[in-house]
Amino acid sequence: MIVRDFNEIVKTERNRVVTDANWSSVRMLLADDGMGFSFHITFLDAGSEHTFEYKHHFESVYCVQGKGSITDLATGETHQIHPGVMYALNEHDRHTLRAEEELVMACVFNPPVTGTEVHREDGSYAPAEDA
Repeated sequence: MIVRDFNEIVKTERNRVVTDANWSSVRMLLADDGMGFSFHITFLDAGSEHTFEYKHHFESVYCVQGKGSITDLATGETHQIHPGVMYALNEHDRHTLRAEEELVMACVFNPPVTGTEVHREDGSYAPAEDA
């Protein structure tokens, strides 16, 4: 059994807290935990906009707090994000996420991330075998 306390991770396990442009992510589970997925709590700054395309990962996201929107860049369709909304990038969808208020999101990645990934120029992470 794996038990981790978010409050302890943010104080002591800096290798599990990833910060990038206008967002940070607390990695509760990573690839080396052997679960087959990773689990993160991610914070996106109010007023920020992010374009991602996870070409090598599937991601599911559940909004815990805040307000924003997500636009599917292939279709142009925009969906409102608020507490209780989940979206899944089941087709490696290129998307833009906008945070009107600070967004707090619970995220699952498959394959799991290692915690050392950085977004590449195209908004993706490298394939798991290259991480």
